[in-house]
Amino acid sequence: MYPKELTEPMRQELINAGFEDLTTIEQVDEAINGDGTTMVVINSVCGCAAGSMRPGVIGSLQSDKKPNRLVTVFAGVEK
Repeated sequence: MYPKELTEPMRQELINAGFEDLTTIEQVDEAINGDGTTMVVINSVCGCAAGSMRPGVIGSLQSDKKPNRLVTVFAGVEK
């Protein structure tokens, strides 16, 4: 598990972009099995996530076509 002071700014970056932060298995199951389209982003502390993934995912939301639901989980934090 990573310390919260390391992961929280990365988590907030996606939350601020409109993603719902999921922390339980039940929340993930509900999101995936819900109606419409769901974008699930697996957040991470790795450099690829910071340098490419989070900025790329946030940038993709500038399009006219968007998923019905935006959710995220954090690798190495939630089980």
